[in-house]
Parts: sequence; C-alpha cells; structure tokens
Amino acid sequence: MNYFNDLTWNGWIKDIIDVGIVSYIIYKLILLVRGTRAVQLLKGILVLVGTWAISTWFNLYTLKWLMNQMFTFGVVSVLIIFQPELRRALEQLGRGKLFARTSSLERDIVAEQIESVMKAVQHMAQRSVGALIVFERNTGVSELIESGIQMESRITSELLINIFTPNTPLHDGAVIIRGNHIMAAGCYLPLSENPFISKELGTRHRAAIGVSEVSDAVAVIVSEETGQVSLAINGMIVRDIKEESLISKLFEELTPKQTNSKERATVSSFPFSFWKRKGGRDG
Repeated sequence: MNYFNDLTWNGWIKDIIDVGIVSYIIYKLILLVRGTRAVQLLKGILVLVGTWAISTWFNLYTLKWLMNQMFTFGVVSVLIIFQPELRRALEQLGRGKLFARTSSLERDIVAEQIESVMKAVQHMAQRSVGALIVFERNTGVSELIESGIQMESRITSELLINIFTPNTPLHDGAVIIRGNHIMAAGCYLPLSENPFISKELGTRHRAAIGVSEVSDAVAVIVSEETGQVSLAINGMIVRDIKEESLISKLFEELTPKQTNSKERATVSSFPFSFWKRKGGRDG
C-alpha cells in the first residue's frame, strides 16, 4: 500500500505508459506467432509451467526436480524451437515493419493480383495444368519462400502460366505471392496431417491446406487431373469453386478490413465487373 500512497501524478503517468508499451509489444508478438506452429509449442510450454506449479504446490520433489532440470536448459531450447519466428521478428524489426505492419494489402495491389492470377488460373484450368498459388498475408512465410527459387518478379498471367507449364523445373512446386510480386517459385509447403481430408486429394491440395493451417495464407489450386479450381483457407478447402465466388472471396480476404461504406461498395462490385469484362454470365 505504501507504494501507491507514495505515487505522484508523474509516477502514475509513467507507470501507465510503461504498462501500455509492454502490453503493445506483447500484443504484436502474439500477432507475429498467431497461426503458426509456434502457437502449439507455446501451449506445450504452458503445460510444463502448470506441471511445475502443481509440483511446487504439493511438494512433489521428484517431479519438481525434473521440471527444474528442464527449465535449466529451457532458454536454449526455446531459442532453437522458435528460431524461424525469432528470425522473422528480427527481419521485420530491421526493416522497421514489426510495429508498422499493415493488416492486409492495398486495394489497388489486390486488384492487380487478382486480375493476373485469375487470367492464369482460367487458362490453366481449361487445359488441366496443375498449379498451386499462395498469397502471403499477415503471418510471414519467409521460411517457405527460402525453400524455393527466388524471383521477386511482378505478377503477370504469362509468367504464372510459364512457371506451371508441365515438365518444367518449377512445375511441381508452389508460387508464393507477396504484395504485387512473385517472391519465389518451386517452393516446398508443409503437408496437412488432418486425418479427415478426403483421400481423393493429392499432394498439391494437401500442401495448400497445410500452409493455410500453419499461417493465414490463402492458396489457390488447379487440379492436374480434373482442371477444377479449389481454394484453401484457415485449414479448410473449397473444391471446384466457381470463378465469381473465387474472385469475391480473394478480394474479401486480401483487402484491408478498415474500409468505409463507399470503399466496401466498390470492393463488392469489383469481382462482378471483372467477371463481366471477361465475357462471363451475369448472376
């Protein structure tokens, strides 16, 4: 109580600012690891901490000794386990993006993305050319980009078609898009281990679901067998999605959420004006 009695107005303000800054840093760190495998690792660490607390409370000496030994090497283990997340955080800090990261892409960039991708997807679907295109969002996928061939090229439908042409070196991998650039091609993605996925789905579809499970990325898949187009998001997949629905969903997921009513009206009308411009049916 003496601490609070001795506080001055300046002390109160300093403490409020101090707590606010720390809370904001923790919030940003949570956003950084949200949707990645680090979340599951954090849950495991919380279980270990809970076990240690129980052993201390009930004086379970053997269990407490075991937990203490684990925590002794815990700092090094955490650095090893969270190496990808720590590296990504330091990269963003170095670029000045850790605390200024936008929630999604600008609308004009999204429009350019969707138009180029949809032209390529339509071309490949008609010819049953297999393809896997991943859109990076808030959760960085730098480690996946590094697994492929670095490109950093502007998106064009011709380039996408050329990448996925059968019997070429990059055909079987994934293309990862960041902003209006193709960051890499031929990327290796983590396969989903969900036991409830249909047995009909092949490696390309499982990889799309997998990347949407460990991040908030959105993946578009063209089946090599049927030419059907599918969309994977949040660990789920929509198979044989119609072109209008795909454009609408991509625009919804990739555009900024903070839009006023006029902008929302423009966003909602974009997919259908794009569809009409390509000569599709109304409705």
